[in-house]
Amino acid sequence: MICLVLTIFANIFQTGWTGPNERTFIAVKPDGVQRRLVGEIIRRFEKKGYKLVGLKLLQASEDLLREHYWELRGKPFFSGLIRYMSSGPVVAMVWQGLDVVKMSRKMLGETNPRDSPPGTIRGDYGVEVGRNVVHGSDSVASAQREIALWFRLNELHCWEDSSSHWLYA
Repeated sequence: MICLVLTIFANIFQTGWTGPNERTFIAVKPDGVQRRLVGEIIRRFEKKGYKLVGLKLLQASEDLLREHYWELRGKPFFSGLIRYMSSGPVVAMVWQGLDVVKMSRKMLGETNPRDSPPGTIRGDYGVEVGRNVVHGSDSVASAQREIALWFRLNELHCWEDSSSHWLYA
């Protein structure tokens, strides 16, 4: 119950959760799904110690994608991005943990895979910027907005992770 109240509070007031309750939005893009990288990406987040609190496979509508990528609407690649993201299924996820937004960006690597070091998801699996396998929120505010776009409150799950006392002092 307390988890639901905190989620509602965070969504209404856009304050965000901090510490081990911080959340981020990660999406495996159509190329990552087609290349069967979903399990590997989940494995990396789980091994890092983050907790999965939301997961779904969906065919994203163009309306959802236009809203998601609203800041990019004036860019020349916008319509191609919407076409690509709606070309196949996407796996949308919400991960929770200490500094998860910042750390997930490091785990993903740079937007352009050529600039991503080996060991990052994009460095290991991405080839070009137009097919970079995965999306991740770039700030806590973006994470809140994206989570609210892709998930309803009842699709996010609060559960006790028995390993949390091994992760956090």
